[in-house]
Amino acid sequence: MAFPGRYRDRLLQSSDGQVVVTVDRDHCLLIYPLPEWERIEQKLIKLPTLNRTARRLQRLLIGHATECQLDGNGRILLPQPLREFAGLDKKAVLIGQGNKFELWDEPVWHERRDQWLAEAAQENELPEELEALSL
Repeated sequence: MAFPGRYRDRLLQSSDGQVVVTVDRDHCLLIYPLPEWERIEQKLIKLPTLNRTARRLQRLLIGHATECQLDGNGRILLPQPLREFAGLDKKAVLIGQGNKFELWDEPVWHERRDQWLAEAAQENELPEELEALSL
């Protein structure tokens, strides 16, 4: 998978091209610059292991975390198990999310995006956390 130039340069500056790829509950892949992943991993490790939900999250995110290095052309090789998890086939969509990227199978991304837009159009109220958000 090749990163677009605008992201490639930032990844090379912030993490020497080292990223960590893991799974997400939405069946896409999460890609973190290594320093950001290290912060996330420390938070995950501190979760109580006797809490079933926390333990499940640790197993998913930490258990599937795979370090990858950008090559000279800004590409990373995604391991087969991660590609299978996300259903990545021919075309993929890379979505910037601030501190990370999401990598989706293109048809799945279009389906989910359309679903989220339809749901947002039907909702009359924003959650309390979003009421003060101005875009």
